[in-house]
Amino acid sequence: MFCLKRVIVNTMATKRYLFYISQNYSYAILRPLQAAILARGDQVAWFLEGNDVSGDYLLESESQLYTIKEINSFEPVAIFYPANIAPTFLPGINVAVFHGFDAGKVDKRGNNDHFKIRNCFELYCTQGPSTTEPFLDLATQYNHFKVIETGWCALDNLYNAPIEKKSDKKTILLCSTFSKKLSCAPHLFETVKRLSNTGKWKWLVQFHPKMPVEVVEQYKSLQNEHLTFVETDNVIPLLQQADVMVCDTSSVLIMFLLLAKPVVTFNNIDPKEYLLDINDADLLEKTIDYALQRPPELMEKITHFINQTHPYNDGESSLRVLNAVDEVTSGKFSLTKKPSDIIRQFKMRRKLNYWRC
Repeated sequence: MFCLKRVIVNTMATKRYLFYISQNYSYAILRPLQAAILARGDQVAWFLEGNDVSGDYLLESESQLYTIKEINSFEPVAIFYPANIAPTFLPGINVAVFHGFDAGKVDKRGNNDHFKIRNCFELYCTQGPSTTEPFLDLATQYNHFKVIETGWCALDNLYNAPIEKKSDKKTILLCSTFSKKLSCAPHLFETVKRLSNTGKWKWLVQFHPKMPVEVVEQYKSLQNEHLTFVETDNVIPLLQQADVMVCDTSSVLIMFLLLAKPVVTFNNIDPKEYLLDINDADLLEKTIDYALQRPPELMEKITHFINQTHPYNDGESSLRVLNAVDEVTSGKFSLTKKPSDIIRQFKMRRKLNYWRC
């Protein structure tokens, strides 16, 4: 039996918030938000769902809840999800803070997956005009969620964190998505191997956590004084250190562009004018050389992209997210009841082994 979701607004002086995560990269996305919550004197706890997220990344100072019963007792005013789907039977409002930017990926029907409404959230905290406007149109259509542009909390540290000392050489960051169809990693292996052996540049290599093991091992075998393979839950220091990124269609390239740095893509599914896209590995070295020159015409296009995608470089997006939650939980907005999604929520309950209302 499925019950209506309990939306509990904590009226105590101290508000409680929950971070619901299923991937290791979510730690870096939500920690700036955690810092903002704690700075307001409020409480936050983490719930780790599934086998793809490790509790080893939790800090000693961070609180973890292990069961749905504990979540219900905790009574969060809001639960934050850097994900596309969420259970709708937990206390508090569900807040989508996204696990990345719109990278133009489409589903099997040709629809942009970034803007798919799955009836899981009361609030979408959007990153900039290019995502806010489509979601506002969807909010008018569905009328059961609110859209507030806040900037992406994950990027607060991108602008606030101290920058580590860079290498004397120009640094190239290679990132790649895990999808066999979209990944540049297998196609560029021999070229990166050759270029890294020349010592012309310093290479940093970081892949999506779902990258096939055989590809990861391939690139690990290349490690030398000029190339380092990095396994991390926080890509921001790498973005800060690099001068140029080589990528494919992974949304991490957007974070790099927001630092006003050029990106060379290989077979991007929707190459825009602010990207330097190639489809021949032999063109990689020449294109990186061009990108390192930071040509004015390219940098102008990148600036326009920044203004549309994420115009906030003040490092205060987390504060705006919390203010947005305050607005929605204040009763200021009148939202209709979300449509029931029995199959999806049944799967969530089965995954969590939770069958109570």
